[in-house]
Amino acid sequence: MKDLTFEQKRSLSRHEAADQLTALADALREGGDAELDLGPGTLGLRIPDDLQSELEIEIGGGEIELEIELKWKTAPRRATPPRTGTGTETPKRKNTPTPAGRGRSTKRSTAKKA
Repeated sequence: MKDLTFEQKRSLSRHEAADQLTALADALREGGDAELDLGPGTLGLRIPDDLQSELEIEIGGGEIELEIELKWKTAPRRATPPRTGTGTETPKRKNTPTPAGRGRSTKRSTAKKA
């Protein structure tokens, strides 16, 4: 999976900013799976119990900039996809006829016992 970056810049009223922060605070408080409304769409996140945070405040040029950064590790990826049991898996070898009385499983089990 490629890295994903989303950045949204827009003007908000004080109440809209409070609503956005409240939704984020609720998602953080509940943890687990959370959905955040981002205007054009919804972002689903898995939020763990432990996070890293950074708070940055810049004052200058007639403006105040407040940045709140939260960071956490994503869930580890599985080495192999889980089996679904839907029958869509492809067989690893072709089914070829074997001489009568000698199935593949019989041949393998005899070799293991010896």
